[in-house]
Amino acid sequence: MKNYLEFEKEIKALEQEIDSLKSPFGSEGISEVDTQKIKNTQNEINEKLKETYANLNSWQRTQVARHEDRPKANFYIKKIFSQFTLLSGDRFFGDDKSVIAGFGLIDNKSVLVIGQEKGEDLNTRIERNFGMMRPEGYRKCIRLMKLADRFQIPVISFIDTPGAYPGLGAEQRGQASAIANSIECCMALTVPNISIIIGEGGSGGAIALASSNKVIMLENSIYSVISPEGCASILWRDPSKSLQAAEAMKLTARDLLKLGVIDEIISEPLGGAHRDPEVIASDIKHSILKNLKNFENFSKSEIYDHRKAKFLQIGRDQGFSKSSTLEGGGLSYNEPNLQKLLSHLDKNKLIYGGIGLLVATSLIVLLF
Repeated sequence: MKNYLEFEKEIKALEQEIDSLKSPFGSEGISEVDTQKIKNTQNEINEKLKETYANLNSWQRTQVARHEDRPKANFYIKKIFSQFTLLSGDRFFGDDKSVIAGFGLIDNKSVLVIGQEKGEDLNTRIERNFGMMRPEGYRKCIRLMKLADRFQIPVISFIDTPGAYPGLGAEQRGQASAIANSIECCMALTVPNISIIIGEGGSGGAIALASSNKVIMLENSIYSVISPEGCASILWRDPSKSLQAAEAMKLTARDLLKLGVIDEIISEPLGGAHRDPEVIASDIKHSILKNLKNFENFSKSEIYDHRKAKFLQIGRDQGFSKSSTLEGGGLSYNEPNLQKLLSHLDKNKLIYGGIGLLVATSLIVLLF
């Protein structure tokens, strides 16, 4: 049974109509199927989908990112990777079912695969804790990322979580520390790490695994520090202002690409990834292989510096680059030319003020 969003009512009616047209059993018994009418209705559905999804606002994209039928991490892992070997446990407390992790092959290349998994139905969603990871989940990922780094195996992460689990037990077991350590581990890797946001990328629960060389988003996914409902509740004490919050937060893939927070957008099939999972899985695989190929000739230090420079550059015009003058060959800030000029003028304002006064005095003497 298909699930429809609120703004898909017309599409739902048309698809129900086409289902009835395809059935040879009508009210008057067996009848001939009207193939021409089916074709016309299907064209109408495609046009309606194109029109609707071309004009989605931020809140509607949030709803698509959370769609019940949207492919989850487990689906992509099965479709993209072969010989996947599941590994469990953090060696401290237990195993977190909300994250799937293990080693697999993509075109005969070994990779570590990490996937935040929400579950497919009520039972699996409860088992997976709706994709909200606990401290032991992050510690499992840290353990495996360090193992991958030791053997120079790239890391691929699928991000899909409303956020880290905020329960009392998780806080008692060091949730904040686990997230911080996971971010630190991601940033310190000397192997390429690629993150794909396939649905929701919520808060620290997402960035704990998305501190990567390449952060990629599906077209209708979201990535934000808080949910739109949470933002509306805090700012306006009114969760109904979710649309206003979603627009202000710039959480869509297009907004984040403009801001330089992410590196690439993967287009989704018409009507969202849930309408053609096979195609979107193939596109994700192509993107992963393309990005892994880009890092083939990078040394360990170059991979590390690439990731460091990427995050330091967010919010700055020119960012940072490798410095030959700093001790240890660290990164130095590339200040924009206009900012350099303004800084120079500010630093030497007394000198330029004196020169200006001298020039003005000379002009007065010459004129009078």
